[in-house]
Formats: sequence, structure tokens, C-alpha cells
Amino acid sequence: AAVSKTAGWGFDSLLACHPAKLRTFIVWSPGRARGVSGKDMTTTSKAEPRSGGLDSLKWFIVAALVAGGAVGNGYYADESLLYRVLALVAVAAVAAAMALQTTQGRAFWVLAKEARMEIRKVVWPTPQERLQTTLVVLALVFVVSLILWGLDSLLGWAVSGLIG
Repeated sequence: AAVSKTAGWGFDSLLACHPAKLRTFIVWSPGRARGVSGKDMTTTSKAEPRSGGLDSLKWFIVAALVAGGAVGNGYYADESLLYRVLALVAVAAVAAAMALQTTQGRAFWVLAKEARMEIRKVVWPTPQERLQTTLVVLALVFVVSLILWGLDSLLGWAVSGLIG
């Protein structure tokens, strides 16, 4: 017996209306990707990680740079704070550049770029809308605080009347 109301009417999932690019990887596991129907997908998405052979070595270098920066900062504690901060920023930049060369780093960079594109699509409120929303929130907080104060006073009066 069919569970769906659309059974027998030739309807697929609602995701079938969207371009294949948006639904390419619904479920991802290393080595296999299944689409909406659970079948293996033949297309390759840019989000699919490609394993790099030297990733472990690169992550080891990143960890060594971070640890070296922390140890060096403690070792050179007598030096000027400006020089130590500049050195730490330089070490962090080199470590970040090395991390971005790994599979996970490239995937993070793609995610960051896509998030930035999505943020550009947001319709931010106008100053008037922000002011109105803020005033509504403040008014509701005030009303709720009065209600809670009244409830607390009522319960305190009832309890003190019961116990004496």
C-alpha cells in the first residue's frame, strides 16, 4: 500500500523540480554519493573532496608551526610585544596558507565563498525597520517582566500566607 498521496500520479520527490546541481549530493560518504532516489550519481560536484596524498604531512607542518609559535612566544617573552605579535601573525599566515592547501582546507574555502555569496543575497532591514523592531522587542520584554514580577509577587504572597 502506498503511503504518499501522490502515489500513482507519477510524481517524484519535490527535489526533482530543482536543478541537478543543487541536489547532486544529498548523502555523502567517502567514495560514494547517493542522490535523492538513493542511486549512485554520475556527476561530480565541486564540493566532493579529493584526497591528497600529502595532507597528513601538511597538517603536521601546520601543527608544528602553531606549536612553534606558542613556544617561541613564551621563549621570547622579554622581547617587545609588537615584535612577538608580528611574528605570531606571520606564523599564523603561513600555517593558514599551508592548511588551505589540504583537502579539508580547500573544502573550507569553498564553503566560505558560498557563505559569502549567500550573505550578499540577504535583504537587510532598513534603519527604520531596525528601530521599530527594537522598540517592539523592548516593549514586549517590559510587558513580560511586569507579568513575571506580578506572578512572583502573587506566589510569594500565597506561600507566605500558607506557611505563616
